[in-house]
Amino acid sequence: MDHDKAHSHSHEHGRPSSSKRRLTLTLLLSGGYMIAEVVGGLITNSLALLADAGHMLADVAALGLTLFAVWIAERPPTSKRTFGYYRAEILAALFNGATLIAISISIFIEAYHRLWQPPEIRGGLMMGIACGGLIVNILGLWILGTGRGENLNLHGAWLHVLTDALGSVGAILAAILIWAFGWLWADPMTSILIGMLVIFSSWRLLAESVSVLMESAPSGIDVDEVRSVIRAVPGVSSVHDLHVWSITSGMNSLSAHVVAEDDPPQAILLSQIGAVLHERFGIDHVTIQIEPTDFEEHTAHV
Repeated sequence: MDHDKAHSHSHEHGRPSSSKRRLTLTLLLSGGYMIAEVVGGLITNSLALLADAGHMLADVAALGLTLFAVWIAERPPTSKRTFGYYRAEILAALFNGATLIAISISIFIEAYHRLWQPPEIRGGLMMGIACGGLIVNILGLWILGTGRGENLNLHGAWLHVLTDALGSVGAILAAILIWAFGWLWADPMTSILIGMLVIFSSWRLLAESVSVLMESAPSGIDVDEVRSVIRAVPGVSSVHDLHVWSITSGMNSLSAHVVAEDDPPQAILLSQIGAVLHERFGIDHVTIQIEPTDFEEHTAHV
């Protein structure tokens, strides 16, 4: 009994060279100013600055990991890794989200202690350093902004820089309150707010990364609708063993068993199914197994 399979691999995944350039430049900017914030935080005794510096340290590590993931994802498939190394980007995105949450927890713990015993802080110097950090982060957001829609990994790096920019804004506000009114509690309170913003921004990144690793249906694609669309193709009797998943962000795949009538010819049927999946859902990485009607009753349905 003949089982025909159609494969379409017309996906082009991102623009690696452009991504690497943006990531490298942002990494250099963040790394350089991270050192300045660490020194400034120690001199001014500001937890908000040290929290921002710690977050920027995570940025540097995350950007480096992201850059490595982009590089390794370019490696071709092998006999053992038939999809190549695309999932390295998702693992990097997962790590980015996890480190953001871990940093936030450490900020909360230190801020709690400082609320009860706030140390003396040099507000004027703190504000100047925080303003410099904000400028660097705005540059990083601009550099990464045009490419963050390419893949989840690059979006994770952009989120790191965004939350760090918010941290700089918080540190500036805290410095103004300390310098103008002597409100030392503003420093730990701002740090708590920074940590909450970091957790909020990283939660979706974690959820999307786990979803890809669990091979859940991609967001925005209704599997029941996909089934109905395939069923509507003339000559299709039924669809079973239908699976839709993401190999990496922006690279969706589909496999299905299609029970076909005698007409039209299988080659035409495969072409029609592939065309409608591309047009309606943007899915190009497709594997379809054609089965005759008398084969259906012997197959487990999903």
